[in-house]
Amino acid sequence: MKVLILGSGVIGVTSAYYLARAGHEVTVVDRQPEPALETSFANAGEVSPGYSSPWAGPGVPVKAVKWLLMKHGPLVVRPKLDPVMWVWLLKMLRNCTSARYAVNKSRMIPIAEYSRDCLRDLRRDIGIQYDERTRGTLQLFRYQAQLDGTGEDIAVLKQYGVPYEVLSREGCIAVEPALAGVKEKFAGGLRLPQDETGDCHMFTQALAKHAEALGVRFMFNTGIDRIVTDGTRLSGVATSAGMLQADAYVLALGSWSSRLVAPLGISLPVYPVKGYSITVPIKDASGAPESTVMDESYKVAITRLGNRIRVGGTAEISGFSTKLYDARRATLDHSLTDLFPRGGDLSKATFWSGLRPMTPDGPPVIGPTRYSNLHLNTGHGTLGWTMSCGSGRVLADMLSGKKPEVDVSALTVDRYQHRFG
Repeated sequence: MKVLILGSGVIGVTSAYYLARAGHEVTVVDRQPEPALETSFANAGEVSPGYSSPWAGPGVPVKAVKWLLMKHGPLVVRPKLDPVMWVWLLKMLRNCTSARYAVNKSRMIPIAEYSRDCLRDLRRDIGIQYDERTRGTLQLFRYQAQLDGTGEDIAVLKQYGVPYEVLSREGCIAVEPALAGVKEKFAGGLRLPQDETGDCHMFTQALAKHAEALGVRFMFNTGIDRIVTDGTRLSGVATSAGMLQADAYVLALGSWSSRLVAPLGISLPVYPVKGYSITVPIKDASGAPESTVMDESYKVAITRLGNRIRVGGTAEISGFSTKLYDARRATLDHSLTDLFPRGGDLSKATFWSGLRPMTPDGPPVIGPTRYSNLHLNTGHGTLGWTMSCGSGRVLADMLSGKKPEVDVSALTVDRYQHRFG
């Protein structure tokens, strides 16, 4: 088939690669001049299936009040006269129960685990390099109460057979030696040894070249205006380069996906939640993290990417604004210098923000719609990098008439519309 993919972030490019590998004629359209220049550009760098958890969970409403009052709190809400924002927030609150958290997490871990396996296969098959490391992820708890509260997460990890280690202070230092100098600042950790790290932007650009070698055509600097339908099927996509037509269409536009399909009568529960990162050159390798350390108190991930440290965090609900706020950088600076004071040269840091496409319950939206030739691959939130290869592979199988190797029936937009309206 001829397949048109809207969006060249990591989700769009992995979809393109797997579709081309399956023998389809693929075109990718994006307004940017290159792949992965928006949300995929400078994320935290984690490939963390075991930490594939919904943000909506038990206790979150109470924690949110605390976070909003903290100097370096992980949550920021900038109120707007936007009913979509408030409806999305209410739907998220509905999911802040133990029962829904367990169900939602159970829908996220399988696609995330499958995706990590697909990524490993890609490394073996095409030798792709992206400053990858396979040394696990350490969730660091500053307080004993945080460590004691991991029971529900551990229960789900056990349910899905995800290896984990509960570590004492000394155990954390054994896997992250640079923490030895600040050992009085944390109580212990939860480590997932099978998690990985890597530069999502570097990966996406490299995979785009492999996709081109398979025949994928990329149309950059091309604005996407609207989708045209005949009532049951898409008949084309109006762009700044004219009307583009295909046999099948894949929507992978992240936070902008919901706006594009709203005129089609598709209520897609995806809303942007802004995240920030700094990228810092390593000053002292012995003082830098070995892999990813997640600072649980501030919800900040500190990741080693080659000769750089990527520090990512904050959930800012402020619509589609990508404005950079110095207060958010201060939080990232604080977490890095507090845990790895010798690691990076902050004077040479670059500061970035991106819009994570979040669903109110956590799982992404993957699969067919009421329009027979339109498929969705969006709503991955903070886990687009983690879930990208698996999501692209699943979508390619669907369009090729094959049964996906992992069950994603609970991730379709029809299921979401039935649940959320």
